[in-house]
This record gives sequence, C-alpha cells and structure tokens, in this order.
Amino acid sequence: MKIKEIIENSNRAVLSFEVFPPKKDSPIESVYSKLEEICAIKPDFISVTYGAGGSGADNRTCEIASKIKNDLGVESVAHLTCVNSTKADIDSILDEFKAHNIENILALRGDYVEGVEPKREFVYASDLCSYIKARGDFDVAGACYPEVHLEAGDEVEDVLNLRKKVDAGAEHLISQLFFDNSVFYRFVERTRIAGINVPIEAGIMPVTNKKQIERMVSMCGASLPAKFAKIMQKYDTKPDALRDAGIAYAIEQIVDLLANGVDGIHLYTMNNPYVARKISEAVVSLL
Repeated sequence: MKIKEIIENSNRAVLSFEVFPPKKDSPIESVYSKLEEICAIKPDFISVTYGAGGSGADNRTCEIASKIKNDLGVESVAHLTCVNSTKADIDSILDEFKAHNIENILALRGDYVEGVEPKREFVYASDLCSYIKARGDFDVAGACYPEVHLEAGDEVEDVLNLRKKVDAGAEHLISQLFFDNSVFYRFVERTRIAGINVPIEAGIMPVTNKKQIERMVSMCGASLPAKFAKIMQKYDTKPDALRDAGIAYAIEQIVDLLANGVDGIHLYTMNNPYVARKISEAVVSLL
C-alpha cells in the first residue's frame, strides 16, 4: 500500500521507523533478527536507508525493504539518492524496486562524497522526485529540515526549495531529527504559509550513545537544547542510564508533538528493537 493512502486512511497520527542495512563487510542476515523484532511492533511503515555514495551495485536497501514488506508484513519505504547516479542507474534501481513490489520511495539528493565526482544528471532531490513520478506509479516522499538545510542560505530559501520538491511530486515529508519541539512548530508554520500542505512527519532520534548523536548532529546541523546537553553530560559514563534517559526524552518530545496535532512520528531506531519497543509502548495509546 502507498504511504499516502496509509496516512489518508488513518484517523490518527502515523508511527513509522527507520532502519539501515549492515555494513558492506557484514552479511545481510546479520540484521534479520533485529528486523523481525522491529516489525513485530507493527509500525505503519518502515523506511530503509540508502548506501553511502549512492552506489546501487553494492546497495542492499531493496533486499531489506523487500523482506520487511513481503516477508514480515510491514509496508516499507526505500530511500533513494541521486547525486552519484545517472538516469540509467535510477532506471535500473526503479525496475528492481518494482520487481520486489516496493512502491514507496524517499527521494533524496544524497551527500557529496570526497573524491567522487557527482554525475550531474540529478542536481537536487526535486529532480529525482519528478523523474520517479514520470517513470512509474510510485509514492514519493521527501525529506525536510526543521533547522534549515546546511546548504540553504536562510529559512526563506530553504522553504522555497522544499516547495519545489513538493511541486515535483513529494506527497508527504519526513523531517530530519531535532531535539527542540518549538523549532519543529516554527518550521511547520513556515511551510504552511508557503503553501506546502502535505503531511509532515516529525523525525525523532532517541539518544543511546553520546558519540553517535554528536556525529549525527554535526552532519545535519541539529541544535542541542541545554536540557538535552545536561542529560548527555550527566550520564555520559553510564550507558544504560543514558539509554533510558534518551528514551524518556524522546517520549516527552513525542507526547508533546502528538498533543499539538503532528501528522506523524518517524522514529530513527538505529536498528535497536529495545528502544523502538519501549517508545512505542509508551506512546501507542496517544496516537
């Protein structure tokens, strides 16, 4: 089923998860047990990230998305990047998606990779959105950035670029992670003023590891509120305590978002069934 239909037919906020493939030198079966546990929670859908550099040849996104949908019974969304792909590359990947009954795609530009010359056939995610919509009957989602994309000059430029993405075919949006809900609310207000009226899911990442979250924040530009920074500082040397405090912080964020009518919650699970289950159990009755 297309994600647009899931959202439209739901009388509540949707709950979705993100998972990622194992590293190239690890067998793909190494994530299967975790996937089974995560799918058993029965989210509305699960998205699967795309390999660094966007190389379809060594990417296992399709295989995992297929297992989630066709074997484990949860709708899947395959991430797809384009900065290092030609149109022929994208055609081949879309054909593979179709062959595996994958009909939902999160269209992304992808990161530039040092030492790799981009193909230049797709410059922006909006280019990929329009290409996918013209190429087949796929549901296309787009990414959005509550604290402004790192390459955008300001909030106005950022929201105008997002409008281009929606106009090109993105039917719903998933936000980058954030830790201050007021930032997300201001972002949603800007998008609605700009005429962007598609559903927007809030991206929430529970903190389970200080170094991990610091790396993610440096990559996406999310700010760390003082309250959040104190949690990381206090429990830095206590892994279990940091995990539980991170779960509690994420739950507090989600409760507030749901109370304020968010369209959905997209949980960055980091392939951790325990964290996904604890948060889901705490918020499921509020959806």
